Order: sequence, then structure tokens, then C-alpha cells
Amino acid sequence: MKNQFDKNRTKLIELMKKKSILILNSGKAQHKTTDQFYPYLPHKSFYYLTGIEEENCVLVIVKGETSSDTYLFIEETTEFMRLWVGEKMSAKEAANISGIGIKNIKYNKDFNGFFKGVMSYTRGSFIEVPNSLYLDLYRVKPTIEPIALNQFQEILKVYKELDILNINKHMSVIRMFKYKEEIKKMQTAISMTNKGLKRIMKELSNRNNEYQIEADFNHELTLNGADGLGFNTILASGDNGTVLHYEDNNSPLEDGKLLLCDLGALHNNYGADISRTYPINGIYSERQKQIYEIVLQTNKKSIEFVKPGITWKELNDFARNLLIKGCKEIGLIKDDKEITKYYYHTIGHFLGLDTHDIGHYNLKLAEGMVITIEPGLYIKEEGIGIRIEDDILVTKDGHLNLSKEIIKEIVDIEQYMK
Repeated sequence: MKNQFDKNRTKLIELMKKKSILILNSGKAQHKTTDQFYPYLPHKSFYYLTGIEEENCVLVIVKGETSSDTYLFIEETTEFMRLWVGEKMSAKEAANISGIGIKNIKYNKDFNGFFKGVMSYTRGSFIEVPNSLYLDLYRVKPTIEPIALNQFQEILKVYKELDILNINKHMSVIRMFKYKEEIKKMQTAISMTNKGLKRIMKELSNRNNEYQIEADFNHELTLNGADGLGFNTILASGDNGTVLHYEDNNSPLEDGKLLLCDLGALHNNYGADISRTYPINGIYSERQKQIYEIVLQTNKKSIEFVKPGITWKELNDFARNLLIKGCKEIGLIKDDKEITKYYYHTIGHFLGLDTHDIGHYNLKLAEGMVITIEPGLYIKEEGIGIRIEDDILVTKDGHLNLSKEIIKEIVDIEQYMK
């Protein structure tokens, strides 16, 4: 019986060209300073296709005219590694996790010889030699070379006959649609995040700096078994709340100001992405309530608007028009175009293995997608930044708010903070 990673590979293979080969590296921890390294995170598409979370592994899928083969290359434990870092994953463990037959689990030292065999007409064990090579060509910035071009530069140098294709084209499609186990992992991450937010509400009036709140949140996540953070936590008080990706988290907490929290726990490589905005002293001022209610109603109505068949543009326009209407009613703006002064992002994004998960925004919403709904208003001259964000599953007939248990009504927040 196929495991889920087997099924994920089958979906991908169906989209790959015939006579092609995919090479995907699991990645490695990046060097930090002297003998220190940043924490390792597996390449998310590699994990999606294998379930493996080990560094320096390589997935290879060879697709012919009528059949395909899958191979996994792993690190072999040396005596030095055994003494200093412990045993690496065994071939048997890799086969059990990934669903790849143990005969097709090989060691990294054999990779070059294997690839030569794939590409050889005379000595190879493959009848159909690939003419296309799939790599992950994701660019962090337009001017930065994709990591895969460096990882496999020797292959690109030697086998120039291969046409290079970007596997992200296909991974962006299949990762958009979440299966039940993925949703379950995300709901666990959301539940952990809820516990962290409750801790924040409980302790907020006792703290005097953003970093103390960050410590509270991290502590609660650790106590509840989270694997870490889905992304860098944003805890932005007062004016900081008007900066979308503020991450310093080191400013004093001022009585009468708001604290914008944008954060999420990580569970089995799947993260939550939740935003809530709390009054530091436990009570919203009348002006804060006025702005908060505009954002809250936009959040709630936009969630209700989510259903299969609508486009991202329709969803964005719907939310934007609600914010415009609310801001006009209170006299904050007079012309529609003025909204860009106080709302300068879109309504949401795909969510999954990555916080801003890969996907195609030109496609209509469909069953199985998980998206965020996160309207906000940022009034710098008043020191008010408010964002309210929930994680939404698109269902067959509409939607399901995966984070509905996380309170967001003014009366509920003030009552809890008492």
C-alpha cells in the first residue's frame, strides 16, 4: 500500500515530461560563524515528496516513455560522525519513511556513477536516456542564482545536452491542494499558536517590553511540543504595528497602546499564520475599537466570501472595498485611492509547508486550498496598527475557518485579559 509520499510523487510524475529526470536536494544547514550553523530546515518540496528530514540527501526521479523509477541518496555514517553527531538515517529507515524500495536507497558516494549510468547509451542500465533535467529554480530575488544551479554545477557542466526545466512549475500545482494529514498537522500548529496567544493575553499587562512577550510565546510553544516557529515572530507595539514585517521585538510596551501579534507555531514542517491585535492594558480605547471593528468586519465578511470558483482578484477587491467603506464612514479617507495610505498589502496568501506557500494566484480558489485572510489598517499618525488574520480551508461548498477557536471579538479579548 502506497504511503502519502508515494502518492505525492505519483502526482508529480504524471506532470513531468517523458524522458526527463528530476534531481532535488534536501539542503543543509547554512554556515553562521566559525563552527556555528543556522538551524537546518529540509527543502520543503523534497520533504513533500519523501518525508525525509535529513541533510545532504538527494531525490532522483527518472521518467521514461512508459515507466518511471525513483531513487534516494543518503549520507553514510562514518566513524567520525558516529562519535560526534551520532548515527545518520539508515537505508531501511529511509525506505520505511519515504515508501521508496530499499533497493533504490543508495549512498551519496554512488551518485555520480549512478548519474553517468542514467545518461549512458552504451553502459547504462536505462534504455531511455533523459533529454530534460528538472531542478528547483526558485529565486529568492531576481538577481540571485538558484541554489540548485550551484548544487549540481558539475552535472550541468558535463551534461550540456540536457534541457533545464523548473520543477516549481509542477510543485506549485500539487502543493496547493492539501490532503487530510496536512490539514491535521496545520490544525495542530494552529492549536499550539492559540495556546501561545492565550499566554500573551494573560501576561501582557505584567510585561514592559516586546521581547518579554516573545519569550512568553516561545515558552508556551516549547511546553506544548511545537517544533519551533513557522516564521519570525512579529510583536509590534504602538507605531511598530504600522510596519508590516517588523521583527525587532525590543521596544517598550506603553500603556494605552496596541500590540500587533503576527505569529505561528510549527508542527511536523507545517505552520500556522495567525494575527491578533491586543490592548496592552487590557482595554481598547474608543478610537481603537472603531478601527478594530472595521478590520474585524472585513476579516469576517471576507472569510464568508471564500468559496470555490472565486479569483484572488475578486477576494482582494472585496476586502479592499470593505476597508474603503469603513474608513469613509469614520472620515479617515474621502477618496477610494486614499486607502493605500492605510492598507498596503493583499488580503492573504497560500499556507502550507511554507508560510507563504507556493501556488498559482491566477487560478480560481478550489477545494483543498488553504489560504490566509488578513485585512489590516495602519494609521501611523495615530500609532495604531491592527491586523486580524485567520487560516481558511476552501471546501467543496464554501470554507472552513481552521482558526475559529482563536478569539477575536473585542468583548471576548477584554474579558479574557481580565
